[in-house]
Amino acid sequence: MSMMSQEDIEKLKSNLKDKGYKLTPQRRAVLDIIIKSEGKHLTVEELYDLVKVECPEIGLATVYRTIQLLEEIGVVSKLELNDGCSRYELVHGSEIHQHHHLICTNCGKVMEVQGDLLESLEEKVEKQYDFLVKNHSVKFYGLCSDCRKKL
Repeated sequence: MSMMSQEDIEKLKSNLKDKGYKLTPQRRAVLDIIIKSEGKHLTVEELYDLVKVECPEIGLATVYRTIQLLEEIGVVSKLELNDGCSRYELVHGSEIHQHHHLICTNCGKVMEVQGDLLESLEEKVEKQYDFLVKNHSVKFYGLCSDCRKKL
């Protein structure tokens, strides 16, 4: 997993400024936690619990608003699982597509599938349906190796 570089953070700050937002200490704290928790797919509540440690005066509403803002400007994307919880993850500028997720229906663990395995399928869809694919999101549901060992 590549951590967000100083350059990425500077880009992000100017992105916020261009859209008329300041990177306030609270927003910075939320962003830092998202960056540190990369690959963990945290809910807003989980993010809030972690941010509170660094920034005790922050409120849950501020964390919600910050996440919404970061989603609007394309810094984080929402991952909806079938458990009714929204989780958030960083969007990497280098990624053309969202990556895919493996979701264990037993313990709820979420894993990322690296690499875009669906390019050939995407080409078929484009040809067959005359449809220009801009992005796709795929979730596989099943049992992780830990849960399978317990069977």
